[in-house]
Amino acid sequence: MMIFAIVVLFLIAFLLYVATLPDAFRVERSLEINATSEQIFPLIDDFHAWEAWSPWEKADPLVQRTYSGSDSGPGAVYAWQGNKQLGAGRMEILETRPHDYLRLQINFYKPFAAQNTIEFKLENKAGKTVVSHAMFGPSNFMSKLMGLFFNMDKMVGGKFDEGLQSLKEIVETPVPGK
Repeated sequence: MMIFAIVVLFLIAFLLYVATLPDAFRVERSLEINATSEQIFPLIDDFHAWEAWSPWEKADPLVQRTYSGSDSGPGAVYAWQGNKQLGAGRMEILETRPHDYLRLQINFYKPFAAQNTIEFKLENKAGKTVVSHAMFGPSNFMSKLMGLFFNMDKMVGGKFDEGLQSLKEIVETPVPGK
């Protein structure tokens, strides 16, 4: 009986600890690219262009994509249905400041439901551009609990690093014949 009481107290203490973790998260990565923001911005402002640089596009070659709304900019919508790694969800561009800023809402439906915000910021610096890619949103109790076992910053941040590196390679690679 004493062991049971100790286990219950430990479990209560653990759950109370989880409840005290931050109620929000933010993952952000930046990379300097040898190109102007005018060259980079169209690749993030048009979901059709994401296939060329987004690391999530490579996670499932059979992903089902749906585009709706505007072709680019506010109102552009991209939905996907993929394998276990990719899951299912929807993104919509909410705000842009051409060549400077883009904000979108991302809704995940599978493998778990979540709604977050993604931001891209582009800062020109002497012919180069620092591109920042961030995702942030609320952390409910289950997110806090999962965060103890899965490092969101490493998982998502690593994908952001891959995507920024792909953007860099695309805009810095000379096009043959030009």
